Amino acid sequence: MKARVTVTLKSGILDPQGKAIEGALKSLGVDGVASVRQGKVFDIEIAGSDKAKAEATLKDAADKLLANTVIENYAIEVKG
Repeated sequence: MKARVTVTLKSGILDPQGKAIEGALKSLGVDGVASVRQGKVFDIEIAGSDKAKAEATLKDAADKLLANTVIENYAIEVKG
């Protein structure tokens, strides 16, 4: 089973890397960019076919390692 965990900074947390990307895009002439927030994406393969168990395993992984839950949110998407 394939899954994706997307980790993003919580609103209100400063994102210097996002600001740097925003500035670089503007300096490259990319118009219309109002704001950039940077995040992480993890594509993970889970053994088995139990979607609920896969989601629980990924939540455990995100809470323990993939995300710093003090400053980051995460979303889990399991693809059957």
